[in-house]
Amino acid sequence: MKITILANQDIASNYAVNMLLALLVNNDVSLFLSSQVGSSKNKPKPKPLLSLKVIEQKMFTETLSVLLDGELSHKAKFKSFEGLSKQLCSPVSILNNINTPEGIEKLKQTEPDLIISIRYGIILREAIIGIPRFGVINLHSGLLPAYRGVMATFWAMLNGDKTIGCTLHYIDNSDIDTGRTIAVTALTIDQKRSYLWHVLTLYEQGVVEIAKTVKKIAAGELINSSAQKSGGHYYTFPTSQDLQKFDSKGFVLADKLEMLEFFHARYIVTE
Repeated sequence: MKITILANQDIASNYAVNMLLALLVNNDVSLFLSSQVGSSKNKPKPKPLLSLKVIEQKMFTETLSVLLDGELSHKAKFKSFEGLSKQLCSPVSILNNINTPEGIEKLKQTEPDLIISIRYGIILREAIIGIPRFGVINLHSGLLPAYRGVMATFWAMLNGDKTIGCTLHYIDNSDIDTGRTIAVTALTIDQKRSYLWHVLTLYEQGVVEIAKTVKKIAAGELINSSAQKSGGHYYTFPTSQDLQKFDSKGFVLADKLEMLEFFHARYIVTE
């Protein structure tokens, strides 16, 4: 089966894609990346969100990926996006204009039977959704319909939830996070861990659910899915006040030392 993955250029997407490719060995896979979530025309984000971006995106692409491709390559369990290109049908490339005629044509060239979205930063329009014969599935790092939108895990932690989760669902139209639910996973919140750590850890279970779904599709089995319940809430990026409340609860968005420890434990093979 031909599968096209749409992801974002950050460590969470890279971690998820690495895990997923190990489970999709009998498929032809292509990968496109968005360079950020949301439009660059949005109003300036609070400083803590900029610091988060530095750790989850810049630190990974400019430092950790360089190590994976260089001096740590012989010990690397997982690969940088550039390194992943060797396992794919074509080199990984940035595709931020996916809904334009040029972007649609670029996607069509991969001839996808199925599209898998993980953290992709652009809303898909009907022209894209209608291309793959088995549709588009999305792994959302939040429980739906309660937490639609961006940074669902942050909002669940801020709201005092004890459990967070991932939702694997279809993208049926250009509405955000409203499609039919395929599977849900759960994770208990660890007060001592950062928001980013929770997101990364959520994908470990979520990727397994994607692989199970792909296997069923390839075998011609019917995918059991259900319409989402009414209600829920759509969340946008947190404000400075939201971030202050998050901090007052003892949480942090990301921690460089924690991220380095995660990288060493998950990406590097130790003797």
